[in-house]
Amino acid sequence: MVAPAHQSQVDLSRGVVALVTIASSSPLDENARNASRSRTANVLDASRLPLVVVLLGPTGSGKTALSLKLAERFNGEIVSCDSVAVYRGMELGTAKPTGEERARVPHHLIDVAEPDEPFTAGAYSRAARAALREIAARGRVPIVTGGTGLYLRALTLGLFPGPPRQQAMRDRLIRSFHEKSSHWLHRMLTRLDPKSAQRIHANDTPKLIRALEVLFTTGQTLSDTLEARPDLARDPLIGFRLLRIGLNPPRTALYERLDRRCAEMFAAGLVEETRGLMARFGPVKALDSLGYKQARAVLDETLTMDEAIKAAQQGHRNYAKRQMTWFRREPEVRWVEGFGDDAASQLQAFRLVQNAEPMGLNV
Repeated sequence: MVAPAHQSQVDLSRGVVALVTIASSSPLDENARNASRSRTANVLDASRLPLVVVLLGPTGSGKTALSLKLAERFNGEIVSCDSVAVYRGMELGTAKPTGEERARVPHHLIDVAEPDEPFTAGAYSRAARAALREIAARGRVPIVTGGTGLYLRALTLGLFPGPPRQQAMRDRLIRSFHEKSSHWLHRMLTRLDPKSAQRIHANDTPKLIRALEVLFTTGQTLSDTLEARPDLARDPLIGFRLLRIGLNPPRTALYERLDRRCAEMFAAGLVEETRGLMARFGPVKALDSLGYKQARAVLDETLTMDEAIKAAQQGHRNYAKRQMTWFRREPEVRWVEGFGDDAASQLQAFRLVQNAEPMGLNV
């Protein structure tokens, strides 16, 4: 069934109300009329901005399957939002779309750096925004898909443009995190910058490291820097309408799926892939990511294969829990209570996209 051409129902109703007000209200002064016309124009203009679908959710929730269906249904292209999928050669531990899947739909921001090349959230934001503009210019729908919350925030809200990264300082803080915990970093930040510590969750390791890096680099707390320099504002994404769709499958089923996927990664040769990457690049930071870290432990003979699989499974379950905590803070997410490869979830997502589109599309 083909839906009639329409604007978003909410936007259209607001526009109609505003137009009726201008036409029928009596004695409005000219300033009031102009202000009302301006508000109406803003509502209608916003509905004409290119749509970006942001598909978020925990690892293993079926984002890849749903993103492919959405792209095929709505003439879309997929922009990956994954901090490990950017690296070439890291295939088995990242659950990247397969070559066949990438052939079905154009993909962006996958395999764009070597594992020994730093790829920051800021670099991701710049590259992803360029991809959004290029996709929209072709008349297609960008579909941002992934589970790296910091990358998504950098893309949509921008990042605090503080002092440049100090890699030596970051490496020391990361070593402290691995030797102790993110809670230890949070306790340190609480002593040195209590205002920032109140804002940053104890498990939000990237933000903790950045706040401490700013402090140790500049001698000034991040909170004081932001208060003293209100001009250091974020740079939010403009020129697009965002539709955030979140996948929230049942927790028990998600954990079972993650356990199977971890076991399959090791069975498919994750340790051998890691051996090859270590030979080419050494113990680079990218190989500290989930799965690869446990595979390295097998190579170092500090874990058996079974122990590594169990550790990776637990790590992925913990990561999924942290992702949901992060994504619950994202604004205006339309939650789908199921996996992305479920037919019912796909139909619900199709309807959400159709209702957000100015022009009706097939469902």
